[in-house]
Amino acid sequence: MKQIRYLLKREFHLFFTNRTMLSVFFLAPVFYALLIGFTYKSGKVENIPVIVVNHDNTPLSNQVVEMLQDSKALNILNYINEPANLKDETIKTEAAAVIIIPERFEAMMLQKKYPEVNVYVNTSNVLTANFATKAIQLTLGTFSAGAEIKALEKKGMNADLAKTQYEPFKANYITLFNTTSNYLVFMWPAMMAVVLQQVILLAMAVTFSEEFKRESFLKDFAGKEKYAVFVMAIKCLPIWIFANFNILFFYLCSLYFRIPVPDNVWNFFLITAVFVVAATNLGVLVSILVPDALKATQVLMVIASPAFIISGFTWPTYAMPAFIKSFTAIIPLTPYLEALKIMVVQNGSDVLTKKYLVHLFILGWVYFILGWIALKIKIHFLFKKYKISQNIEKDELSELISSEE
Repeated sequence: MKQIRYLLKREFHLFFTNRTMLSVFFLAPVFYALLIGFTYKSGKVENIPVIVVNHDNTPLSNQVVEMLQDSKALNILNYINEPANLKDETIKTEAAAVIIIPERFEAMMLQKKYPEVNVYVNTSNVLTANFATKAIQLTLGTFSAGAEIKALEKKGMNADLAKTQYEPFKANYITLFNTTSNYLVFMWPAMMAVVLQQVILLAMAVTFSEEFKRESFLKDFAGKEKYAVFVMAIKCLPIWIFANFNILFFYLCSLYFRIPVPDNVWNFFLITAVFVVAATNLGVLVSILVPDALKATQVLMVIASPAFIISGFTWPTYAMPAFIKSFTAIIPLTPYLEALKIMVVQNGSDVLTKKYLVHLFILGWVYFILGWIALKIKIHFLFKKYKISQNIEKDELSELISSEE
């Protein structure tokens, strides 16, 4: 019992005296949570610059421009004459789209010649392009429908009948999830999951590799080499405890930024806890297999860096090659993000997250078993190298290591 207290005290002392570990594990999550939260706080992109070149400049074409100006999503830059270099002007003004109203627009409308309004969409930024296109389509569609209905009314047709002539059937579009299309609601929880996995893997990368490198493992864990599970638990305990502070901080930030809270908070914390354990066990496995702390960190970053891109959160996994889908399945972030989407964005029932909980549970066990086997083998060869018996005393061990050096 005395040795257990010593090892626990030692582990927490190592954690709190490592400034890099403290800054990564505590300051980085706070920084990213606030940075990303305030960046996307508005939730929706508004006042998107859009160039309108009005070649006609008549009451009807000006009405189109006024309707576009009424859209909160758009910031209309009105041009009477087309710029000499339209592409350069688009880049300079950061316009998401260019609308060209042709000459004799009003005359052709009145003569039923159906003039063409060209809309050039700047897709260098897909997000702003989509928002701008949606607003432009809505405005031009409304104007077109209104003009058609008025033309039918002028011919003596009843207003209600004129609407049915223009629109033979009615389509109702009803949004089910994230009804306001709030980008903060979509991105913030996912990015916090990425940050949490990243800091856990960075923290775990140095746990065993540093111990083996400085051979302090031999001095402090002599006599406990048979209890690999105990050793792994001791090394992971600070991360398991202090990860809760990060999760709690993220939860409080979500309340401040008005991110929807899962109906069943306990289910959320359960899945998150299993995710933390799975990510920790992955870090332990790599830290045991890779003897150098820097190399272990590099290996884990190679795994973690593309994790969000290939997780299926933004780009669907069914559109990915099979080998990439197989790789994503072994990263804890992938099932966790799917569960998080159901809990936070889609507000689905708990039963829908069960398969992702099982997935995380299996990953946690697989990484734990592989880590346990690797640790047992490494301890065996390490102690064999120094010909250490299970009952060796610490003083004798120190002398033996000193003599080897």
